[in-house]
Amino acid sequence: MTKRPSTARFRIVAFSGNTHRPSKSRALAGAIAEAVAARQPVDVQLLDILDGGPDLGLAYAPQDLGPRGIALVRAIEEADALIVASPVYKGSYAGLFKHVFDLVDPAALADRPVIVAATGGGHRHALVVEHQLRPLFGFFGALTVPTSVYASDGEFRDGRPSDPGLEARIASASGQLVAALSPRTPRTLVADAA
Repeated sequence: MTKRPSTARFRIVAFSGNTHRPSKSRALAGAIAEAVAARQPVDVQLLDILDGGPDLGLAYAPQDLGPRGIALVRAIEEADALIVASPVYKGSYAGLFKHVFDLVDPAALADRPVIVAATGGGHRHALVVEHQLRPLFGFFGALTVPTSVYASDGEFRDGRPSDPGLEARIASASGQLVAALSPRTPRTLVADAA
């Protein structure tokens, strides 16, 4: 096995499906990213729907995207790993969240480690991560870590995840993501070697 240089860092994209800031989904994605970074030095890019620009929802195909939408989709496709979080709307992930992934190349996320997460008003929506998000990334052939993270409104304090059970799920998922990355080489090094 080739030892990677100590300066090589994995690029993690934490993407949330919120359409406003501040947002619990964005805060959850950011907290998970912080937990990953506490375990291993990584470069984190925290993105959401707003980063795709106002024309994101008007794009029927990737070639219809404006510069901000192209940058958003490219960041997702080129990341070493993803942390994805969506607010729950009417029992599922947000429509624009799904739309972003409709614009991602179907082969781009194959074997990519992913943490799936969601936020909702109460625990009745907790299975969204298992019944909606995990199958979405299964389509891409992504490697979703075993622990998913769902957070209800009552598990936040001052806009941050604060419940001990939620913090335990974040710690478990972040550890699994780091373990999934450990035998890999950052994509930038693979591209540089090619």
